[in-house]
Amino acid sequence: MNRVILVLGLVSSLLFGGGYASAEELPEWIQRTRISGLMFGDAYWVARNHDDAIEGENGFWFRRIYLTFDSKVNDQWALRLRFEANSPGDFSSDEIDPFVKDAYLKGNIGGQTLYLGLSSSPTWSLVEKSWGYRAVEKTPLDLQKLGSSRDFGVALKGSFGGNGKFRYHGMLGNGSGTKGETSEGKKAMLAISFHPTKKYQVEVYGDFENRPGETNRRTVQFFGSYAGKNHRFGVQAARQNRETAGGEDLDLDLASVYAVFRLREKVNLLARLDKMFDPNPDGDGISYIPFDSTADSTLALLGIDLALGEKVNLIPSIEAVSYDSDSGTPTPDDDLIARVTFFVRF
Repeated sequence: MNRVILVLGLVSSLLFGGGYASAEELPEWIQRTRISGLMFGDAYWVARNHDDAIEGENGFWFRRIYLTFDSKVNDQWALRLRFEANSPGDFSSDEIDPFVKDAYLKGNIGGQTLYLGLSSSPTWSLVEKSWGYRAVEKTPLDLQKLGSSRDFGVALKGSFGGNGKFRYHGMLGNGSGTKGETSEGKKAMLAISFHPTKKYQVEVYGDFENRPGETNRRTVQFFGSYAGKNHRFGVQAARQNRETAGGEDLDLDLASVYAVFRLREKVNLLARLDKMFDPNPDGDGISYIPFDSTADSTLALLGIDLALGEKVNLIPSIEAVSYDSDSGTPTPDDDLIARVTFFVRF
């Protein structure tokens, strides 16, 4: 963390404390570099939870801090370096550790965009952009830990067909997210979307992850959305097949719908419903809102987005999780968490 602070201090000194009389006198590399960022976090209260150990927990936490450097290398190539930091969200750790979120070179190759390095994966890029409220909650596949938003490798994005109505995003990566290479296997991902008008879009996504032993994973996803002037809707369905060494394959199915309504200027109502049709074995490791890993779950979210000014939002919300156990074991208690989320961009 001290090293990151030192680097940021040096950059700030160069940008703001170098004694330059005008922007034209700044070093050329600074003139072509843009710095941006965001942060969001919550005041939260765990009103109910299936885990007695965290029921009643309350406090404040950062769920994301971004600091991004975008620099144009030449007319064809650009690079991005992005740092992220956040609270662990496990109700026990209190350290905020920074790490590299993006580090890639981007270039235009024959009208298509090539990415080399650590960049966004195709898994839920379109879903997250359409949902629009990552500050409130992750999209379903992200929340349930069925993929990663980043990977290290090579990616290609572009369009085809008349007027670019068909678009694609393909990637071949390590399958390790923002972490380093951990095995010889790789992960192949491809999303193809159709945009008949500015209001409608549909996407089909699939991936294959070659994992150590007989533990390969395959994911398929369908997403469709509509965005009007004062409202938008989305629907999603996905399945992940997990091979298990020496046992039967595990299928994890989910479905989700969301709706966002503009009630008045600077006030939006947002609602979402997620259904996990199978117990998620990774559920108890989900940050900020752990799920019981032995039962099917249904998450209901309701919130109000209050714009306090340009690039500043305050979003009170409630998330409730109910469980359905059909394995003969007792049904876990419901979860209920209330949050007031702040979101700022710069």
